Amino acid sequence: MQQNYPQKPTIELILKQAFYYWNKTLLYQLLFSIVYLGIFFSVFLFFSGKYDIMNQFLAAANTYMQVGPSGMDAYKTEIATIMATPGFENFYLAIVGVSVFLYPLNIGFFEIYRKIDAIEPIIMGDLFAGYNGLTFFKFISYYIFWFFLYSMIVQTLILPFIWVLCTLLVAPLMYFQNRRIFEAISINFSVLKAHFLPIFVCVIVAFLFKYIGFALCIVGALFTFPIWNAIIYSLYKSIFNEKS
Repeated sequence: MQQNYPQKPTIELILKQAFYYWNKTLLYQLLFSIVYLGIFFSVFLFFSGKYDIMNQFLAAANTYMQVGPSGMDAYKTEIATIMATPGFENFYLAIVGVSVFLYPLNIGFFEIYRKIDAIEPIIMGDLFAGYNGLTFFKFISYYIFWFFLYSMIVQTLILPFIWVLCTLLVAPLMYFQNRRIFEAISINFSVLKAHFLPIFVCVIVAFLFKYIGFALCIVGALFTFPIWNAIIYSLYKSIFNEKS
């Protein structure tokens, strides 16, 4: 496959395409959200109950509310104590583990969007394309690497956002062009330098639209939660010109 990049996409074109893909796949958006959130919160509630995590956090918060601002130091100490327990460590590992397992579910949308472009029939199994054979191990390996670095910088103000920008197109590059992780990150960085403004604006729009559903109602969130994938694919398609 020969590729020419970067092209000259406009913000309007990228967002118009993204919302077209999103609108064409509402059923799959709903299915994605039900599967993703259902599995995630099932694991969350199971391990939270097993290690009594939420009750401990709620008890600490309740004590703070009763004492007021003067109890902030005691509240911080209590939270740090809870987070240092083996139970919380196991709970955290379970949450990370289920997040890693669920990440390949996003890849199915790239397969679906490509089929829309090719005017090919879409089947329910396309949503689970990221779990096929070696594809699954490739993308969970990438997400483990991505999350490891993200967790190291998450407490900073700017670096997490920069990391998201620098890896935004890595997944479609790995899926469609079979790029290796570091090669895809290098390409993503080059594209980011050439098209910073449209990528930046699209990420902000994706973030706002993704969580606006939660702000309005839970049902709305089931449809807006996966909007990231449509915007990422639209960016990829607009920037890269693939020719077989």
